[in-house]
Amino acid sequence: MSFKAAERGAIAPFIVMDVMRAAAAREAQGADIIHLEVGQPSGQAPSGVREAAARAVGAEPLGYTLALGRDSLREAIARHYRQAYGRSVAPERICVTTGSSAGFLLAFLAAFAPGDRVAVAAPGYPAYRNILQALGVDCVLVPVGPDSRWQITAQVLARIEGKLDGVVVASPSNPTGSMLSAAEVAELAAWCESNGVRLISDEIYHGITYGRAAATVAGMATSPHAVVINSFSKYYAMTGWRLGWMVLPEDLARSVECLAQNLYISPPTLSQVAAEAVFDCLDELEARVAAYRANRDILLNALPEAGFDRLAPSDGAFYLYADVSERTEDSREFCARMLAETGVACTPGVDFDPLEGRRTLRFSYAGSAEHMAEAAKRLKAWKT
Repeated sequence: MSFKAAERGAIAPFIVMDVMRAAAAREAQGADIIHLEVGQPSGQAPSGVREAAARAVGAEPLGYTLALGRDSLREAIARHYRQAYGRSVAPERICVTTGSSAGFLLAFLAAFAPGDRVAVAAPGYPAYRNILQALGVDCVLVPVGPDSRWQITAQVLARIEGKLDGVVVASPSNPTGSMLSAAEVAELAAWCESNGVRLISDEIYHGITYGRAAATVAGMATSPHAVVINSFSKYYAMTGWRLGWMVLPEDLARSVECLAQNLYISPPTLSQVAAEAVFDCLDELEARVAAYRANRDILLNALPEAGFDRLAPSDGAFYLYADVSERTEDSREFCARMLAETGVACTPGVDFDPLEGRRTLRFSYAGSAEHMAEAAKRLKAWKT
């Protein structure tokens, strides 16, 4: 007897997870593996977060919260926008989510219908296109490169043929680490508003920048229909706590709330309680950013000597994106060989770019300085 399986599940895998599994298998066999594939901060969540969680376990019932999240956390996020960006965002427009991953699903469900056309950068975070595909939304891959500093800009959008219903933009981006300037963010937001294109602004790497701060779309008067998605995973180093947030436009607020009620009931309560404390941990968080910068400098100095000399500008996040077209036409095989022969795990570009990713790969420098130095040493000695 055969059973029907929905086509929406036939999406591409998140290849970095496959790389992680292969690296873990080698570790289990005793290999010394350096993880440059994982896009998550190393170490524990900030001390204030862990202390708040410990207090809550003994004192709070930790039942369901409202689908949009605890009022006190939403108010704390609103204060964050005033203090960090000088922007006024009403707490009522904030939806706390089960990681930014849930935020993207909620945003896409609320904003787009099957058959809509949504532009996504190539290279870009693979879950954008995979979630859109699962929802029956047409993902329009937009090749970006050095001419736009690896970003979708208003000028890039204006060249796309056919009507667009939405665009997903990340600044800083995964996998390149490139950023839009404040002027480019404002121009992009205004273009989307005037052309009826829903802007989904992925801001999960805000706070992790080198040289200039990232500009937010939240609270921007010229872009009242944009959706902003952020996370406690990256800058706030709370990956496993599975918590993020959205800043919603008025026309999507109720639909997102209803979707969240039915899909998730509420975000994890313990994580919400703990996250309120993270905004008081800025010294600890900024020390992490300083460590990322030092790691970045180690790799920027060493990778060209190892033959990885064509790198996208890493303005933020904790990634370096390398063009390896002079060394391979199969980045997945190249990364597998690198893991087997050097013990250095990194992510093939095909995860981020179905168009040209076979010629690229991504290094994550979110780990320790010692691991960055050792990875550089091994890659310099590696002959391909």
